Amino acid sequence: MKINSSQLRFILENTPAEQNIMLVGKHGIGKSRILEDFFEERGEKVVTLFLGQMSDPGDLIGLPHLDETTGRTEFMLPYWFPTDGQPVVLFLDELNRARPEVLQTVMDLTLNRKLAGKSLPKGSRIISAVNGGNEYQLTDLDPALVSRFNIYEFAPSVEDWLEWARGASLDSRIISFIDENPEFLDGDENYNSENLERSPDRRSWERTSKVIEKFPKLDELVQSMVSGIVGNRATASFFEFVNSHHIPSMGNLLGGDLSKATTLLSDLSFTEFTQLNEAIFRWLEKNASSADLSVASNLNVYYDWLGSNNKKELQSHFASLVSAERYPAALNFIVEKAPSLYEKLLNLCS
Repeated sequence: MKINSSQLRFILENTPAEQNIMLVGKHGIGKSRILEDFFEERGEKVVTLFLGQMSDPGDLIGLPHLDETTGRTEFMLPYWFPTDGQPVVLFLDELNRARPEVLQTVMDLTLNRKLAGKSLPKGSRIISAVNGGNEYQLTDLDPALVSRFNIYEFAPSVEDWLEWARGASLDSRIISFIDENPEFLDGDENYNSENLERSPDRRSWERTSKVIEKFPKLDELVQSMVSGIVGNRATASFFEFVNSHHIPSMGNLLGGDLSKATTLLSDLSFTEFTQLNEAIFRWLEKNASSADLSVASNLNVYYDWLGSNNKKELQSHFASLVSAERYPAALNFIVEKAPSLYEKLLNLCS
């Protein structure tokens, strides 16, 4: 059965710790990210082990040494093994890229929660991820090992990613592009990596966001850089979209020189402005603690710019987003750092 992000969260929350979970899916779709975010929110430590990079069982169970007191050979605990008695979430990534001798060690771990005779703390969880598709060099998994896992095919929807991207304050131009062109989120299913050409995935769009966020305008030099991240075809479509929509990045709209960014606003549609207003509040919610007075000033300038350009409805939409329930950090920032703007918003709503 294919599951999306919401279903995965439900499964993680309700599966007993002693039951192992295996997630099947292509690379770059966010398997490790959602696991880390979910358990860290619950205060549980996640230990990620890339089994495909381990050359022998010693990388997993530690190295043997002679205990001179007992005269017996014991294994030194590996660096990741918990010594404080607190349970951990052990994430075994790339399980089906591991060497057969490493997989033999995993057998005991998944059944008895033990490594070389040492037990994981009570309540520890084991979750694995395997890559699916013809582009990987894979190891056939022993049916006895597979039987020790609850297996789910993880196929997060585009809406899952858009919700995450908004919450993570990815560049609004990328969010708008994927919203209208969802076929570019995960690239081509028939993509062949042998020629080393890039194909987009969710991880690469996140990297692209970090690259372009400081550029109010995306020129040919930026395009050449982005093409190495998401590939030529996706880059060409993305830049064509951006040049026709002129949606600024939040970092430049609020954290930079607003006079330069507002030159990009004149061609936005009403719908694009509503998306921009919401992106402003999501960005502010995430960055309120580090935002300075220049951000407060830019918020004022942007709000006044809407009014001076006959966009009263958009001012009202902006004011409707001021909510202690939806954006408490953003509201506190406006009240404390931009009191004149807060007064304008109150007057508009009164």
